[in-house]
Amino acid sequence: MRYPASEKLEIIRLVEGSHLPVKRTLDQLGVSRPTFYRWYDLYRRFGETGLEDRRSHPGRVWNRIPDHVRKAMLEMALARPELSPRELAVTFTDERRYFVSEASVYRLLRSHDLITSPAFIVMKAASEFRDKTTAPNQLWQTDFTYLKVIGWGWFYLSTILDDFSRYIIAWKLCTGMAASDVEDTLNLALEETMHPGSRAIVANYSMTEDA
Repeated sequence: MRYPASEKLEIIRLVEGSHLPVKRTLDQLGVSRPTFYRWYDLYRRFGETGLEDRRSHPGRVWNRIPDHVRKAMLEMALARPELSPRELAVTFTDERRYFVSEASVYRLLRSHDLITSPAFIVMKAASEFRDKTTAPNQLWQTDFTYLKVIGWGWFYLSTILDDFSRYIIAWKLCTGMAASDVEDTLNLALEETMHPGSRAIVANYSMTEDA
C-alpha cells in the first residue's frame, strides 16, 4: 500500500507520541519496522519533502473516510476529550458500527489541532542489550497491556518481568497508567523477591527453560 507524504508524517508523529513500544504501535498501524525506519531516516535527512513518493499513482484515494463520518468522529472527540485516539477509534467502531483505525483518528484530530506535538523523537532499538543478564533479578522490564471489558471500560495490566528468566514477578490490574501504578507494581515485585523461596522459584524456572 502506498502512503502519501502527509500520511507518512502523521504515522511518524503517531509513533513518536505513543507511550507503547515502537514495534507494538507499528503492528497496530499495519506498517513494518523496515518501512517505518526508512521513512524516518528520509524525514530526518530531508524533512517532509523526503517522504514524497516519486512513483506515479492515482490521484484518488480509494479508502478515504466519508465527510459525514469524519464529522461524526470530530463530534465524538469533542464530546469525550478524555478518550485517547486508540480509545476513540474503538468506541466509534463499537457505537457507530463503522470501523476506523487509530491512525485515521489521530490524523483527523491532528489536522484540527486537537493533538499537541511530542517533545521527543524516536530512537532506534538495538537488536540486543549491551550488558546481558547472567542471573535472575539483575534487570527487570515493565509494561502495560490494554484490556477493554465490555460494559466496564478500559483496564491496564501492569507487569514486572525478569529479563533473564522471562518470569513475571508481579502484576497489578489498574484503571489508569499513572507513575504510581508502576511504583505499586515495583513494590509488589520487591516484596516477592524478598521471600526466601522466591529466588529459588525464579532460578528453577530459568533452569527449566534452559533444559
